[in-house]
Parts: sequence; C-alpha cells; structure tokens
Amino acid sequence: MSRRLGDRGSVSAEFAVALPAIVLLLVLCIGALSSASRQVRLQDATADAARLIARGDDEGRALALVAGSAPGAQGVVEYADDLVCVTATAPAGIPVVELRFTASSCALGGGG
Repeated sequence: MSRRLGDRGSVSAEFAVALPAIVLLLVLCIGALSSASRQVRLQDATADAARLIARGDDEGRALALVAGSAPGAQGVVEYADDLVCVTATAPAGIPVVELRFTASSCALGGGG
C-alpha cells in the first residue's frame, strides 16, 4: 500500500478556501431576510397608521407606531378627498449600502 504524499492535506486547503465564501453567502442571505422583514414591518405600520387616523385617532400616536416599526423610520400623513394616506421611509439597515425603504398605505375616511 503506497501513499501519495502530493495530495495530503488537499481537503483541508479546499475547505479553508471555500469557508469564507460560504460565510459571506450566509451573511448576505441573513441580511436580505432581515431587510425584507423590515420592509414588511414598515408596510404593516403604515397600513395600521392610516386606519387609525381614518377612524379619528391622534396623528402623533399613529406616526409613533410607524416610527417604532423600524429604527430611523419617519412617516408623513396626507389627505386627499376621502382618503388618509401615510407614507413612511426607513433605512434598510445594511451598513455598507445607503438604501432606504418606502411604504405607503391609504384608508377611507377622515377627510382632513
């Protein structure tokens, strides 16, 4: 039984080369899921805020709900005919890229 010394340790070397790529891929996937979750929370908060304002609740309380949905989120209320619309923006939360999410929802009622 003879051993080939030239191949010794090749699996360890290949693993050491592939490991950073696998870790980077996992970090990117987790970041994408986190960003998608932030967008959904922002959209839900704008829908809730629009409904609250349309039924006569305080704008400040409704916008506080938007601000609490994501760090750095800011909301704006607009009235158009019988619609109450809330538009919110928030940073995506990705440190390397300056990306912002926007969500908008309207509810019938209010009238300003």
